[in-house]
Amino acid sequence: MAEPLELKKTLNLPKTDFPMKASLPQNEPKQLEAWHGGNIYQRILEARKGKPLFVLHDGPPYPTGEIHLGTGLNKILKDIVVKTNSMAGNYAPYVPGWDCHGLPIETQVEKELGGKGKVPPAEFRKLCRQFALRYVEQHKKDFKRLGIFGRWNDPYLTMSHEYEATIAAAFLDFMEKGYVYRGRKPVYWCLFDSTALAEAEVEYEDHASPSIWVKFAAVVGGRGEAPKIGPDVSAVIWTTTPWTIPHNRALAFHPDFEYAVVETEKGTLLLAADRVAALQAECGIKEAKVRATFKGRDFDGMKFQHPFLPIQVPGILADYVTLDQGSGIVHTAPGHGADDFYSGQKYGLEIYAPLDDKGVYLEGLPEYKGKDVFSANPIVVKLLADRGALLGNHEYKHSYPHCWRCHNPVIFRATEQWFIKMDQAAHGKEKTLRQEALEEIHHVKWIPAWGEDRMYEMIEKRPDWCVSRQRFWGVPIIVFYCEGCGARLEDFKALRNVVKWFEKEGADAWYQHTPEELLPAGTKCSCGSTKWRKENDILDVWFDSGSSNLSVLKGAEWPADVYLEGPDQYRGWFHSSLLVATGVRDAAPYRGVVTHGWTLDERGRPMSKSLGNALYPIEICEKWGADLLRLWVGSVEYQADVKMSERVMTQLSEAYRKIRNTFRFALGNLGDFNPSRDALSNDQLEEFDRWMLDHTAELVKKCREWYANYEFHRVYHAIHDYCVVDLSAFYFDVLKDRLYTKAPRNKSRRSAQNAVWKISSALIRLAAPILVFTSEEVWKYFPKSQSEPESVHMSLFPEAAAVAGGIAKDAAEKWERLAQVRSAVLLALEQARAAKAIGGNLEAKVLLHADPHGSALQKLLEEKRSVLPALFIVSQVEVHSSAIPASVPAESLPVLTIKIDRAEGAKCERCWNYSTHVGENLRYPKVCERCSEALAEIERDGSVNVAAT
Repeated sequence: MAEPLELKKTLNLPKTDFPMKASLPQNEPKQLEAWHGGNIYQRILEARKGKPLFVLHDGPPYPTGEIHLGTGLNKILKDIVVKTNSMAGNYAPYVPGWDCHGLPIETQVEKELGGKGKVPPAEFRKLCRQFALRYVEQHKKDFKRLGIFGRWNDPYLTMSHEYEATIAAAFLDFMEKGYVYRGRKPVYWCLFDSTALAEAEVEYEDHASPSIWVKFAAVVGGRGEAPKIGPDVSAVIWTTTPWTIPHNRALAFHPDFEYAVVETEKGTLLLAADRVAALQAECGIKEAKVRATFKGRDFDGMKFQHPFLPIQVPGILADYVTLDQGSGIVHTAPGHGADDFYSGQKYGLEIYAPLDDKGVYLEGLPEYKGKDVFSANPIVVKLLADRGALLGNHEYKHSYPHCWRCHNPVIFRATEQWFIKMDQAAHGKEKTLRQEALEEIHHVKWIPAWGEDRMYEMIEKRPDWCVSRQRFWGVPIIVFYCEGCGARLEDFKALRNVVKWFEKEGADAWYQHTPEELLPAGTKCSCGSTKWRKENDILDVWFDSGSSNLSVLKGAEWPADVYLEGPDQYRGWFHSSLLVATGVRDAAPYRGVVTHGWTLDERGRPMSKSLGNALYPIEICEKWGADLLRLWVGSVEYQADVKMSERVMTQLSEAYRKIRNTFRFALGNLGDFNPSRDALSNDQLEEFDRWMLDHTAELVKKCREWYANYEFHRVYHAIHDYCVVDLSAFYFDVLKDRLYTKAPRNKSRRSAQNAVWKISSALIRLAAPILVFTSEEVWKYFPKSQSEPESVHMSLFPEAAAVAGGIAKDAAEKWERLAQVRSAVLLALEQARAAKAIGGNLEAKVLLHADPHGSALQKLLEEKRSVLPALFIVSQVEVHSSAIPASVPAESLPVLTIKIDRAEGAKCERCWNYSTHVGENLRYPKVCERCSEALAEIERDGSVNVAAT
């Protein structure tokens, strides 16, 4: 007879080469190299050919500088969306893009050149192109490092020939439909960059302005009772832009407000009755006696003397006058404000704004002529004081518009610009562009839902779109003027010839060819001239990026299924894309819009270099790994603002470790499992295992729903909790005895392995869109069936029905009840250990009894008596039919009483359970009856240590 087996070698202890330590910063780059060397993105698409199409359209960032945490959040969220849809069985391409035109690039190139105007326009554009390409390549590298798959070898660039041609063609579509006009209006103007700005290019920052109260002496006129106001009365205005006073052309009154003439130590003053107290407080006026009151409409047409210019300005009526600030009389400069401008048009006022592109006065008194507007503020204040017109002056801190790129304060300035009419219907249509866009908003799914109202309000209230810029790096406005008579060329067939040039040479063709070359030969004006002059302005970069859907989305890809960006894009890319697509194709370019919040530090402050609180994606990858950054993205409720700090990353590291260890346990116990050889049908599995598979199927169902609804944080928390609570602390803990001590090929052990294999397969795939590197690493070690692909990212999500164990409802309810009993027993065991009644749980014998009110529970315990020791991980369990002396009611199950005694018998040296049968097996005298059975099976099958091979 053969020698007895060495007991330790007969245990199926976990064995795997899957490392406990992740070493993500060192190992992730190796995986990236393997992915891109094997063309993983293309292989995924090939595997999904013919499947339903899903398109996430990438909003193009500017290729300037290092990617920051907000960009990382954005790109990882998009990658999760694309991967979840691919694994859901869709053909989900991802084409990354970059917005290469505009001020951000120009500003950087000008810095490198040492100023503006250093080289000709064509050369400057070449340098801008080179700069953009340099950072596109750097961004590509950084985005790939985050585990993002996409068409990196052929992204879309707004400066490509094809794209620039698309932009030009879209603008010509707008023009041909009658939306485009050139007009003089006040627009945001950046003095530093010498260009007009759109609303989307203006950010509000804190700014200190002079707050002044000024007198305009009443002269003559007015309606109704106004001429009776008496002598020596001055209307009072309040402004924070003293530099606009030289350009004042009216005083605006609200027709329905009550205005008072008040006698003060600083003269007899006219202002809104409700603002007298504010005037006193701001201007240090002690006495204010009301002489008479009038309605605002009475001052329509009254004349007022300008404080220091030889002009009289009229009183006008306007509904936009409020009583929130100031005097209730609004200083009106039609060349420097939207409301002012429209009032100017209504009353035929002069639209006066004699400033150059740097904000320098071209006309005016010697005191301020030749000065820039901000330098002129104190000069104008002194002029007012010297003329006795200044009532009050102090510093006023408020939110003021700044240029989004250079962060300098901007001004409103009336200039000649190109506009798209919001309230114009295209030729042959009834609805205006605004009406069509507003209707389209309701056809889009907005996540969060408040996005719909935000976009609607913005489109509803926005002015005409100023689409011209006084720059070089962009797509020129395709307009020609006749050299003979100055008329604009409106032959759209001829104009579209320029688009063909752009297709061949890009927009550089505009700067490298004459008008006669760009236009078809012999293009004539109605006056007979064939000589043309090109427009100098370029298009707003938001028109560029807003045209991306027209250039990138081909055929059935348009409209996109989803756009996903930050909240600033409601006035940016979401906004311009909607207007461009509606204007050209009469529909929104997206079916859904998802918005994420801002990235903040742990104190809720925006991250910035100046505050020293910035964390950059590449730094995080080098210290913790990209999967930890992705785990953070997956863990936060990203639709609100999200916080990040080293402390957060440390906490996530611990969560990651627990998930990784769960996978490692599974792999260690599947070392001898071959699914093609060892797979069992559900009816061959133990009921406990089938019940756990049903739980996993429910997790699969929920996670897939959450992924589809973009609720990624719910997926992460569900997977984490399942790994930590349901598996590590419960199911895997219970299974250890079966997996380690049963004979390797024992049906009970194979049942457990089947369940572990199915559960792990499901979890790896559910986690894959978030933990892209770790899931791939686990997948390499995972025993796959022959039909499974080489990469987890080429696989499909698990189907809940395929995972489910399929036990009957009443059986599932029994196991749910037993899980409650287990929790109560574990608490009793913990108390027994604390009281030193037992050492470890295997030293315990558990005595249970359910009182008459718990007869169903008593019956269940008796029915499942044989599995209870394994479920509780104790050596023995007794179910008593009558009350147990000295037992204690379970807190969570009052009908159940529990008593913990020491287990009877001796300790088995193989499984460490206590048994009264230890010593009965003469061949193996130190093992229990369970291990005797296992050893006999091992000897019979010759399967010792199979699990370790």
